[in-house]
Amino acid sequence: MSPLKISWKSMRSKPLSSFLNIMLVAFGTGILTILLLSSSQISEKLNKNSKDIDLVVGAKGSPLQLILSSIYYIDFPTGNIPLKDAKELSANPWVKRAVPLALGDNYNGIRIVGTDSNFVRLYDLRLQSGKFWAQDFETTIGATVAATQHLKIGDRFYGAHGLTGSSDVHKTHAYKVSGILQAQGNVTDNLILTNISSVWKMHDPAEEKEHEHTDKKEEHPEIQDKEITSLLIQYRSPMSVVMFPRMVNQSTNMQAASPAMESTRLFSLIGVGTETLQWFAVLIMLIAAISVFVNLYNSLKEKKYDLAIMRTLGASRFKLFLIVIIEGLLLTLVGTVIGIAFGHACLGLIGHFQESSQARLSGTIFLKDEIYLLIAGLGIGIFAAVIPAVQAYRSDISKILSKN
Repeated sequence: MSPLKISWKSMRSKPLSSFLNIMLVAFGTGILTILLLSSSQISEKLNKNSKDIDLVVGAKGSPLQLILSSIYYIDFPTGNIPLKDAKELSANPWVKRAVPLALGDNYNGIRIVGTDSNFVRLYDLRLQSGKFWAQDFETTIGATVAATQHLKIGDRFYGAHGLTGSSDVHKTHAYKVSGILQAQGNVTDNLILTNISSVWKMHDPAEEKEHEHTDKKEEHPEIQDKEITSLLIQYRSPMSVVMFPRMVNQSTNMQAASPAMESTRLFSLIGVGTETLQWFAVLIMLIAAISVFVNLYNSLKEKKYDLAIMRTLGASRFKLFLIVIIEGLLLTLVGTVIGIAFGHACLGLIGHFQESSQARLSGTIFLKDEIYLLIAGLGIGIFAAVIPAVQAYRSDISKILSKN
């Protein structure tokens, strides 16, 4: 009989202790898997969505809130800023590109974003079908929006006031889907894009004059008292990094927030809890290693006579050593595989119940780093089984048989 079959038979002979050991390993591995997947996905989302954005300018308040609302679309804006002031900043020689954003409405929890063609260039957006918005109340929607909301070119829908919920629906105007974006793998997959004039008109029913809306239209004196939510800024030169944010914060009624700095701050806040959970998971794994060791050690005492009989039938010392090692490996390997599967399932469940589609986590993503969890599980099995395996290797056949 092979060592693998003997080890499996041994595990089946003591199902309760084997089950507890497997569950301990699975629990620790599951926590580590959840932490690994979530931190990796959050980091990737932060980097992808803030790529090429050097600064965000908005109303004074929390810089982190400004970043979360204007780049990741997972928080409420800090307020509005005058369009006139925003245009002055956009014309600053330190600014290469300024992308205006007007927020305030949603469709089934999906943000409706008023912006202009600079947004398309900033994210290098490409069309899957249709065209980019041109007239008022025309929209170009992300690939995920089209798939989850079952929207197609020509469909109409009504937006609702606020960033979540649909209790206050704007029935005055219906948005029309004019285009669907290719999947970008970033926040734009979950956005509905339109022009800023549509957002203004939606909140000001009295202003419903029919005229052409182009980029030049926004210079018209009639709308100089209008407001937008924020500006996404790209710098023209390295000197802008030092001078421009200071100028905004000190000489205007607006604030400038750096995505890089605030993302680092956010990760440091998240990291405190993550590190605590990581150490907890490592502690569980150590307890599992001790439990497997005790299990194998006690099992060895019970099986000494059986092992001695195997030796008399021709089994080598190394084969006995191998049987104990394989038993430890089987316990931890099964636990590790269950733990990794459990981690993916839990993260998928968490993502399913998340309200914000922008920060939604997925359990279907597999990372190369997960192989290290598998290696760690096998290492724990070997570590826990070495001493019992050495004892099996050194067992004295004559003494054991004489006692029995």
